[in-house]
Amino acid sequence: MVRILSEDDVASVLDLEELLSVVAEAFEKQGEGAVERPERPHYPVGIGRDESDPERPLGTGLCMPAYVHGAAYAVTKLAAVFEGNEARGLPTVNAQIALTDADCGLPVGYLAGTLITNARTGCIGGLAARELAATGPVRLAVFGAGTQARWQTRAVAAATPLESVRVYSPSDSRERCASELDAELEAPVTAVSSPTAALEEATVVVTATTSTEPVFSGAALEPGTLVIAVGAYTPAMRELDAETVERAACVFADVPSEALETGDLREQAVDPIPFAAALSGEAGRRSDEEILVLSSVGSAVLDAAAAAFLFDRARSAGVGTEVSL
Repeated sequence: MVRILSEDDVASVLDLEELLSVVAEAFEKQGEGAVERPERPHYPVGIGRDESDPERPLGTGLCMPAYVHGAAYAVTKLAAVFEGNEARGLPTVNAQIALTDADCGLPVGYLAGTLITNARTGCIGGLAARELAATGPVRLAVFGAGTQARWQTRAVAAATPLESVRVYSPSDSRERCASELDAELEAPVTAVSSPTAALEEATVVVTATTSTEPVFSGAALEPGTLVIAVGAYTPAMRELDAETVERAACVFADVPSEALETGDLREQAVDPIPFAAALSGEAGRRSDEEILVLSSVGSAVLDAAAAAFLFDRARSAGVGTEVSL
């Protein structure tokens, strides 16, 4: 029997504070090399579907398999990124996750994966803020006003003493995003009309966009700022300018080899430190004056750990539907 978890099923067993610990442990396993994480192919989807421009892809498909040594399940995520979905009122990122029994290879679970992806990606920012932000309350600047901007903010709030949030996006979506987060969180959340206003007094900056151009000037960063860049995952995508990277005392990355291929880092002379080293205490902030950068492209290992954790919680609570394949 295979247990199917809908998005509502996943939401019913999701606890962000508990998931932070799960994602941290997954990072440590990855840092130890105690995982299997094949290269993730990504490929254009939708070529030939638009009659007015038949050569244009409509989105990107990704296949992300992983296994954490000793885990009960091998996990494969199938994801799709369609930037045009916002205009359709649909999520930009959609995903499904398959769980396979690690003892016998039989299918055991099939999960709606979009919420899992959003939450585990948010946890990257939350853990980075917890481990790498300067001493004191966090004043957060968020670039982007979509789903991931919300999850980054929620996770930072769950992981740190969050004092305030400023949200910037070039569209009016910033007002809606800020209003929704302000209603959820104890810290005040406000929308601002410029990158400069967002960066004012910020101690942590999150970029969660699909931009192909830098979204702020690195010259405007205050000493001690932590920059968490989660949007760029291809050579064409870019959120950070060269000055931001050059001013950084250290650049961390969840998957250094893949982060170096993004538009943020590919032209920079930088050797990223695995973020797992910050979680284990092997590396980190050396003073409250340092500017630090975390470049995140995401890892299937995090999907595997998060999906397994939520699947076991759902099964224990009797959540989901069992079917026979």
